[in-house]
Amino acid sequence: MNERQPTPYLVTARWHKSSYSAANNECIEVAHDAAHVNIRDSKASGHRGLTVSADAFALFVTGLKGASDAPCC
Repeated sequence: MNERQPTPYLVTARWHKSSYSAANNECIEVAHDAAHVNIRDSKASGHRGLTVSADAFALFVTGLKGASDAPCC
């Protein structure tokens, strides 16, 4: 099996937790550069996370902000 090794960037990346993180550590962490945003579960920081383009992440966050204004159900 060909297992992917973490990129050097992810090994040395500065990960940040959300300011909305719960005290019980149930949150995500992100690290980014100009082109990518890396997302991981704070409880499983040793596991591989998800990498998306900075543009895709910006659209995702914009969608979340818009969804908070929408009526539920």
